[in-house]
Amino acid sequence: MTRTVVVSGGGTGIGKAVAARFASGGDRVVVIGRRSGVLERAAEEVGGTALPADLGDPADVERVRAELADRFGTVDVLVNNAGGNVEIGDAAADGPKDTARRWTGNFHANVLTSVLPTEALRELFAPSARIVFVSSIAAYRGSGGGSYGPMKAALHPYVYDLAAALGPRGITVNAVAPGLIDDTEFFGGALDGERRAALVAQTSTGRAGTPDDVAETVHWLASPGARHVTAQIVQVNGGAENGR
Repeated sequence: MTRTVVVSGGGTGIGKAVAARFASGGDRVVVIGRRSGVLERAAEEVGGTALPADLGDPADVERVRAELADRFGTVDVLVNNAGGNVEIGDAAADGPKDTARRWTGNFHANVLTSVLPTEALRELFAPSARIVFVSSIAAYRGSGGGSYGPMKAALHPYVYDLAAALGPRGITVNAVAPGLIDDTEFFGGALDGERRAALVAQTSTGRAGTPDDVAETVHWLASPGARHVTAQIVQVNGGAENGR
C-alpha cells in the first residue's frame, strides 16, 4: 500500500535523505520547507512533491493542512525534521534583549515547526500512522551554551504525551537524536578540523554519522516491524552521548 509521507525540512541533509528513503520504498512523499527553490530541486531528485511553507507560522500551517487534506485525504507518516540553530554565526548575546531574540528564534525554529504541524494534522492521521521527530544529542548534553539544546529537549516530553494520546488510535510517536552528521547544512563549515576530530573521538564507532544513518532509523520506526515501539528517543550518534 502506498503511504503518504510528509517530511519537514526535506530540502537538504537529513530531511532529504529521509524523503529519498521513503520514496525508494514506493511511498508518496511530500517535502516541506521555507526555501522553495531548494525544495523543488529536492522533490525532483527524490520523486516527491514540494510544498513550501514556514511551519512556525500558524497561517502557513493551516494552508499546509488544507492542501494535504484536499490532495491526499490522510497522512500516514509525519517526520518533523525542520529545525536549526539560529545562534550559529550570531554574535554573543549582549543583554536580555539579545538573549530573548536568540531563545525565541530557536523556539520558533525547533519547537513550533514540529508542534504546529503535528497538532494541525491530528485528525488527518490515518489509523496506525507514524510520527517521528528529529531531536539532537544536544538535548542530552547541551550544545555548549545557548538555547538549541533546551529547545530540542522540549520535544521529548511532547513525544511521550503525544504517544499516550494517540496510542489508542494505533499511532506511534518517537524521536531520533542524531549526533555529528556529515553532509548537512547544520554542521557544514561550522566545525574546524580539531573540533570535528574531538566529536568523532567521542563515538564508539570511530566515525561521524551520515544522513542515511538517520534516514534508515526513521524508516524503520515507520515500518510495521516497529508497531510496538512508541514514546522512545532513539539515539543515532555512534555512542557519543556516553563520551565527552
